[in-house]
Amino acid sequence: MNLNPSDPLDRNRFPVDEWALVENAFSGEDMGRTETLFAVGNGYLGLRGNVDEGRDGHVQGTYINGFHETWPIRHAEEAFGFARVGQTIVNAPDAKVIRIYVDDEPLVLTLADLLSYERRLDFADGVLSRSLIWRTPSGKRVLIRSRRMVSFTERHLAVLQYEVTMLDADASVVISSQILNRQDGMGEYDAPKAGGGKDFDPRKAESFTDRVLQPRFKRASDGRYILGFRCTNSGMTIACGADHSIDTANEFEESSQLDDDIAKHVYKIKATQGNVIRVTKTLSYHTSTGVPTHELADRCDRTLDRARTEGLEAILTAQRDWLSAFWARTDVQLAGQPSLQQATRWNLFQLAQASMRADGQGVSAKGVSGSGYGGHYFWDTEIYVLPFLTYTSPNAARNALRFRHAMLDHARMRARELNQLGALFPWRTISGLESSAYYAAGTAQYHIDADVAYALGQYVAATGDEDFLSREAIDILVETARMWADLGFWRGNGNDVFHIHGVTGPDEYTTVVNDNMYTNIMARANLRSAVTAVRRLRYIDIDSYNAMVARLGLDQTEVVEWAFAAEAMHIPFDETLGIHPQDAQFLEKERWDLSATPAANRPLLLHYHPLVIYRFQVLKQADVVLALLLQGDQFTAEQKRADFDYYDPITTGDSTLSDVVQSIIAAEVGYHELALKHFTSGLFVDLADLHHNAADGVHVASAGGVWSALVYGFGGLRDHNGRITLDPRLPVGWEELTFRITLKGSRVRVDLRQEEIVLTIEEGDAARLAVRGVAFDLVAGHPVTVPLSHQGLREPGAPSPSTIEGGRRADGTVITSSIPTIAHVFDYEVSD
Repeated sequence: MNLNPSDPLDRNRFPVDEWALVENAFSGEDMGRTETLFAVGNGYLGLRGNVDEGRDGHVQGTYINGFHETWPIRHAEEAFGFARVGQTIVNAPDAKVIRIYVDDEPLVLTLADLLSYERRLDFADGVLSRSLIWRTPSGKRVLIRSRRMVSFTERHLAVLQYEVTMLDADASVVISSQILNRQDGMGEYDAPKAGGGKDFDPRKAESFTDRVLQPRFKRASDGRYILGFRCTNSGMTIACGADHSIDTANEFEESSQLDDDIAKHVYKIKATQGNVIRVTKTLSYHTSTGVPTHELADRCDRTLDRARTEGLEAILTAQRDWLSAFWARTDVQLAGQPSLQQATRWNLFQLAQASMRADGQGVSAKGVSGSGYGGHYFWDTEIYVLPFLTYTSPNAARNALRFRHAMLDHARMRARELNQLGALFPWRTISGLESSAYYAAGTAQYHIDADVAYALGQYVAATGDEDFLSREAIDILVETARMWADLGFWRGNGNDVFHIHGVTGPDEYTTVVNDNMYTNIMARANLRSAVTAVRRLRYIDIDSYNAMVARLGLDQTEVVEWAFAAEAMHIPFDETLGIHPQDAQFLEKERWDLSATPAANRPLLLHYHPLVIYRFQVLKQADVVLALLLQGDQFTAEQKRADFDYYDPITTGDSTLSDVVQSIIAAEVGYHELALKHFTSGLFVDLADLHHNAADGVHVASAGGVWSALVYGFGGLRDHNGRITLDPRLPVGWEELTFRITLKGSRVRVDLRQEEIVLTIEEGDAARLAVRGVAFDLVAGHPVTVPLSHQGLREPGAPSPSTIEGGRRADGTVITSSIPTIAHVFDYEVSD
């Protein structure tokens, strides 16, 4: 076992390879985790890293972005405006399964005598491969190799290849390739896992109790099988097709079976020693909100026909070429840090698998790697994933933002339901309707409107995409500004201060508060950007401006109101402590003593009632500290340091969204050791299963945050008001950090070393950015080298809770720390 705290992986089992995740010993103990780590996907279709043979496993999962079932949310006590319809991603028909029997003995990995084993997820070619030697109960050795790939170039296509070679004896071999409707229980060998209070975890997806996929279509012909289904409640439709071919010198015969919930293509082979059996299985999935399954089946046919014509090697070549282009614009290189390099590339590869072919859908919290959070989209996308997409893959960013525009009508209706003007985006959703059953930590997070507006502004400034601004983004900016102007209110001696009450900020351990600082400062930015965009559009494109005014019924008095509200926005600040209170009442509470909290009681949300947590100063994730990043130009250096010193010690990190943000601000304010510690925790969230829920799918937002921690944190990038600046914070001992950012069509490579930073245009003609206040106009063919006299303040250690202990509020009372003293007294289980 590796005991290096900066590298928490077992390097005996997972050796370092900078361009792949490799597993060289099979374990049945953590299959949920490895199913996630070795998943393959493209943003539309995702195949979990289940074993090929389809028997062993934690969750046998195949997921399609946005393909979901609905169900009525039943509240214990009803109230107007509560979310009514739940939405949960569906486990699509599983076509990964290829079972093998040698002399009628099945290969079951958890029981098999494995003489060798290696599994490899290659980041450069996007292929999951596995090689093993199995000694059967009769002593015969069998070499089995497999490859699995979900195509980035063909959105609806996946390819599997399965090779079998008898090494030292002849045998009877049966290969059974299958499509199973696992969602409704077909093909399972184990009883469903029992639920119950002890398994409670709100981060998991809801379970269905009734049949979800209704059979609507089935067809088999010449080794091709297509099954079609319709979701019982949502009405969404899906067709799954599988094509088969075999290449072997051995004698064989084949047969088929086709039923509503299962399709099988079976090869019976007289396998002779040394002769390879190679089965290629090509898959296609198509889904729709309601197109009949027979039409989706036709689409599957076209995809499979095209794949058959192109051939496997051409498909694999296209995949490698696509990924070569992806890495050319996204790769972040950490010279001399091989284990961190491997983990970084794994995270960046997960971002590709979650977003690149989402094409019209959002980027969900787990991408297409698992069912955690029900497959929902959150604000995670805009704040944690969009920066990566905007600066490396602008077209993918545009698609993700257009998805928000597509749900604008639903957002308008939701605002009306909550008695507001404008639009209010749902806190968690798939279809565009609010699906959060707990409003306090869900619907009350109005800041999602400002988060969407922030991502829009960042994208337009970085790309110069005025067309998107004038035709779609402007509508979102106007409608969100209307919501803020209506939600807030004026108060003060002369009614000269604008407040926002009854909201929840990013920290879900503090809910429904007044003047949440993050919400207010982001709402102010939202209002300002709306004012600027409307006025700019009128100046540069009067026709688009007039069309927008007519479309939205905009009155210029509204724009004036937004401007006044923005400048009068109340931003809480406590003069006594010299910090920004998280909200108006936050400092009235006592602090939760995290140092005295048993490790067994973490995360807090799984061990304490929300009301208990709400009564303390304790954070699930960065809130004020996140504002210091997103609106950093609105704070002084002294304010940032004071805020970080206060909030970092009471931030639990119970959310995977937190470490990456804390790393960025720790680096900025000088805690270089802490910045690296937070970064490493974020980097290995899934790889080392640090939050013990990697089995539910990749934490996509944390993966996006890894890129931000490297580029914003150690690279020192800031992009306030469209101005790109760099103020580096390269960690001690790091030789070099290299990353790329794309600015208005030009890709800039940044090579950061301890003594200098080199800026080079790799693609495009010109770009402009500043290094520590000095602006540089870059042109192709002329790299610019800027000497660096330092890497910012470097202070050891971390903020200590003791520095805050005994601090006094404005009224003179002392802030104390404690923890709830009674917990887990009752088991709540009732026995006969």
